[in-house]
Amino acid sequence: MNEIRHDWSKEEIKAIYDRPLLDLVYSAATVHRKWHKPSEIQVCTLLSVKTGGCPEDCSYCGQAARYHTDIKVQSLLPTETVIEHAQKAKENGSSRFCMAAAWREVRNNKDFDRIIEMVKGVNNLGLEVCCTLGMLTEEQAIRLQEAGLHAYNHNLDTSESYYDEIISTRKFDQRLDTIHNVRKAGITVCSGGIIGLGETAADRVSMLTTLATMPIHPESVPVNALARVKGTPLENNPKVPIWDMVRMIATARIIMPASIVRLSAGRIEMTEEEQAWCFMAGANSIFTGERETLLVTPNPGISEDMQMFQNLGLKPLQKSNNVSTTI
Repeated sequence: MNEIRHDWSKEEIKAIYDRPLLDLVYSAATVHRKWHKPSEIQVCTLLSVKTGGCPEDCSYCGQAARYHTDIKVQSLLPTETVIEHAQKAKENGSSRFCMAAAWREVRNNKDFDRIIEMVKGVNNLGLEVCCTLGMLTEEQAIRLQEAGLHAYNHNLDTSESYYDEIISTRKFDQRLDTIHNVRKAGITVCSGGIIGLGETAADRVSMLTTLATMPIHPESVPVNALARVKGTPLENNPKVPIWDMVRMIATARIIMPASIVRLSAGRIEMTEEEQAWCFMAGANSIFTGERETLLVTPNPGISEDMQMFQNLGLKPLQKSNNVSTTI
């Protein structure tokens, strides 16, 4: 595949998703090598700058105020603390630093002013700055872009038809509105989803179709396996099979060839061999960090990941080699 298509049908994507697994991985690996250096993995660090107390009811999320979990509510971190974490992330090889706040939506108040200062500070370190703060207006997106924000994460989570089974406090279209506002402001988009929510294969194909038919594909596409948090409605869902993750990553790689595909939540339950299959299928980004958490769930630490890189012949992607934002 030498071109980027935006006219995929669900039937076409389903046919790709349903291929025999080894054929699918081989095709995805071939596409991956045409568009990316397969030995380079974008290393990202994700920091929760405001934790818990969210008014949303996302069934998978331990930060929802209505669920009884062991997660402690934490107010917005001091800017200096965030900059220190960003500096440490850079020293550990991260090229992207993402800041997450458990908000339903951004409000124009002092907390948002502090986020703007954080973005400026991290940008000054020479890192790609990413935020995930909930719903965003176009004016707020412009403020973030002017402060130096490189990317905004806003996952679809699941398909439009299954969305109401997972979240009732907002609509699927509101997800798309925020992505549109981010794009209009000139910020790159990070958007993917979660598997293991109880969705069908058709739901997974539908979600991928929504992403792959956007006028510009998300520059980053996270593929998350459900992190089962005790106290949430989905705590007893079964573990996502590794081959389901490989199939999702491979399909995403084929239909969105220029995008970074991120192996995100769920890595803590994967062996090194299973993660290697994901990289072979086209994943070229991970979250890591010295705190060994991904927001509020366990995640491999930086030393463990660097050992894995060494074992697999991988290396961190340098910022200057990143995919162009004009795709």
